[in-house]
Amino acid sequence: MATLPNVLVVDDEAHIRELCRLYLERAGYVVTEAETGGQALELLQHQTIDLVVLDIMLPEVDGWNVLKSIRHRDVWLPVVMLTAVGEEEDRISGLEAGADDYLIKPFSPRELVARVRAVLRRATTTVPQEDVEAIRFPGLLLDYGRHLVTCGQDVLTLTPREFDLLWFLAKHPHQVFSREQLLDRVWGFDFDGDARTVDVHVTRLRHKLLESSSPYSYLETVWGQGYRFKPEIRVDS
Repeated sequence: MATLPNVLVVDDEAHIRELCRLYLERAGYVVTEAETGGQALELLQHQTIDLVVLDIMLPEVDGWNVLKSIRHRDVWLPVVMLTAVGEEEDRISGLEAGADDYLIKPFSPRELVARVRAVLRRATTTVPQEDVEAIRFPGLLLDYGRHLVTCGQDVLTLTPREFDLLWFLAKHPHQVFSREQLLDRVWGFDFDGDARTVDVHVTRLRHKLLESSSPYSYLETVWGQGYRFKPEIRVDS
């Protein structure tokens, strides 16, 4: 019998945790609760957690530092951030810090379930056997089976979404994709974030690639159109 996914809900408001638990359990998930950032970090050390629903404003340790700790220890653990209405910078900062998705308070519990389901589906998707499982370019090797990226002599630490974005672009070299196309092809139709989500991930991914020992650049911005994967010798090499 398959083990049900365990979702950790971290929020200092008891009624929000209770609402999340009710709908997530009804959808077939196991729910673990924490009301402080400190409790969340303790639980993550001793339990197997498949996804974290994480509020930003928390006692003891805030959501930013909890997310930072998660990404330091487990780059692949999916995290859905909860942000206040109108706090766009919080949402952008969350994505930059490695969050996989976000919800704006007050949120629909049915939307929460849909987001959790979509993020977990993306996190556990495997490539069919007939598809390419590794891609090689000058100075760059992408191994889908191990979710491993070697750039120059360095193994890069990428979040699941960063890896998916790089993999998709690398499978279509020299082809320009608009932000809307990337949202649809990489994030999925059930993600309702805006185009800035793509910009944030491309910027962060480009920085990691350029920080490596590879003498090549790989991501090009095509002004007014979008982005493409195009290996080129760096001018600073």
